[in-house]
Amino acid sequence: MSHEPRVLSGPGVQPYRFRADFPPGTVVFLIGMRVNELRRIDQWLPVARAMPKMIRELMQQPELGMLGAENWVRWRQTLAVQYWRDMDHLMRYATDRDSEHLPAWAEFNRRARSSHAVGIWHEAYEVHPETSHIIYRDMPLFGMGKSTAAVRVEHLPPQAVKRRGAAPDGDGAAAG
Repeated sequence: MSHEPRVLSGPGVQPYRFRADFPPGTVVFLIGMRVNELRRIDQWLPVARAMPKMIRELMQQPELGMLGAENWVRWRQTLAVQYWRDMDHLMRYATDRDSEHLPAWAEFNRRARSSHAVGIWHEAYEVHPETSHIIYRDMPLFGMGKSTAAVRVEHLPPQAVKRRGAAPDGDGAAAG
C-alpha cells in the first residue's frame, strides 16, 4: 500500500474529499470593486474593464507569480480571489511600471479625486499548510486546490483532527 498522495487533475466533479496541497507562504489575495453611483458609468466602467486585462496578462506570464483566480459578480460588487506564489511576487507586480496594474491604479486615483462613484478594496493573506484548513468534497477542482495542487484525502491529518475535533477517519464535524 502506497502512502504517496494522489494528485488530482481533470475536468468535472471529483467524487470524494480532497484538499489543497500548497507551499508555505502562498498568498490569497482578495480584490474587489463596488459601484456606488450606478449612473456614473463613465467612472466605474473603466475600473471594471481594467481587471480582465490584468488577469489576462498574469495568466499569459506565469513567471509573474499569480497561480490562479476565481471571480464573482454580485449586483454592484465584483470579487476576485487570486492565489499568488508569495507576497514578493504580488508586490512586485503591483509596482511594476510595465504591467497593466500600475497605469490602471494611477488612473483610478486620478478619477477618485473628483468622484466617489466607484470604490475598490483588497486584502492579502500569506497562508501556511499547518495553519490552514482547506477541504473540498464532490466539487470540480476549485480555488486553492485548482491553483496549486489538489490531493485526495483518505484521512484527515492528525493536526486537523486535533484542531477541529473530528474523527480520524474524517467523519467528524470538520469533514466539510
